[in-house]
Amino acid sequence: MSVRSNPMGIYEKALPAFGSWTEALETVARTGYDFLEFSIDESDERIARLSWSAAEVGALRRAIADTGVPVRHLCLSGHRRFPFASSEPATRDKAWEMMRRGLDLSVELGVRVIQTQGHDVYYEESTPDTRARYRDGLARAAEMAREASVMLALENADLPMMGSLDQAREWIEACGNPWLQMYPDLGNTMGHGHDLLAELPRNLQHIVAVHVKDARPGEFRRVPFGEGIVPFREAFEVLSGADYRGPFVVEMWNENNEDPEAVIRDARSWILERMPE
Repeated sequence: MSVRSNPMGIYEKALPAFGSWTEALETVARTGYDFLEFSIDESDERIARLSWSAAEVGALRRAIADTGVPVRHLCLSGHRRFPFASSEPATRDKAWEMMRRGLDLSVELGVRVIQTQGHDVYYEESTPDTRARYRDGLARAAEMAREASVMLALENADLPMMGSLDQAREWIEACGNPWLQMYPDLGNTMGHGHDLLAELPRNLQHIVAVHVKDARPGEFRRVPFGEGIVPFREAFEVLSGADYRGPFVVEMWNENNEDPEAVIRDARSWILERMPE
């Protein structure tokens, strides 16, 4: 794929069920998207991808080569289940194993950006100790990312600890490592009640990619485009006016739609209609 401004990717979980990586990437291309965001979520099935054999890695690499559709981002949301700030040493050990293997897999696949957790812990109680471990863990993870030449990017999450872009920036600046930057989620920002249009200009220097998703107050997932409160047209105008040339990724979950391919094709068209020329 040639380099161009604002490529648009699609989250893996938005795709119809697929039997091979070639089939998945052909769907990405057929529906008009430029790349795939690969998922390592909390499920045993997807966490097992971090232990793929050379043959399994090779199958995806061949699919990338055959289709011309890259896998540019990796969403490492499995750290919800195994956070590196956990109070449990065994959980922390698992988290660091996942980070190391995630970076190794990214290098093998040509992934540029790993989206990492925007919270210290998810299923445990957040405490001063977990936040201190999170701060130290971000610094360690950013150094690991530097060694691999893979960007690590914080997504403002569906928890209030890092619901806004300003909050994400505070953690990034405290880390002080250029290999830790920001992956804002437009829907999460609005779902927490923050002022997206005010926060985007303040944080542009840290943004490496943008998740495009609608939301309602306190409702962060599965809100159809146009049925939520995200001011997409105005947000895209802010980014365009600042000459933002990075990627956008459409984040959707499509397991309940009868024709998920049509849904993601229509989502792309809906979004493009609200973007400046």
